[in-house]
Amino acid sequence: MSTVNATNYNQDLTVRVFDRFYEYEANIPVNEYDVVHSFFLANMRSPTAAGNFTVSLFRVAEETKIPALTLLQGFQGQSGVNLTANLAYYLNLIRNRATLLGVGVPVQANFYAARNVIQ
Repeated sequence: MSTVNATNYNQDLTVRVFDRFYEYEANIPVNEYDVVHSFFLANMRSPTAAGNFTVSLFRVAEETKIPALTLLQGFQGQSGVNLTANLAYYLNLIRNRATLLGVGVPVQANFYAARNVIQ
């Protein structure tokens, strides 16, 4: 007789995470996904933001080859702006340098390089 608490090892124990905008897709172990998602749910105001941060963390983990739970340990004890700035730092590592996140001041081009640009 089976019970609700018995694990069925014949079933896939992964979560498929995807982002249609960035065309990102990954299969992640359920227990890692639950840990990361519950952390962001506790620290974010909306479930949508928590889901987006969760997907972003797994994307950074895959691109940088750092385990997601190791990255999450770096976020422990942070909330709000500090948490967002820390994740922006990691996302900037995998993005194009022309599209940095969290940079409030526009990058000023060198005068001599800028004057050579034809408008």
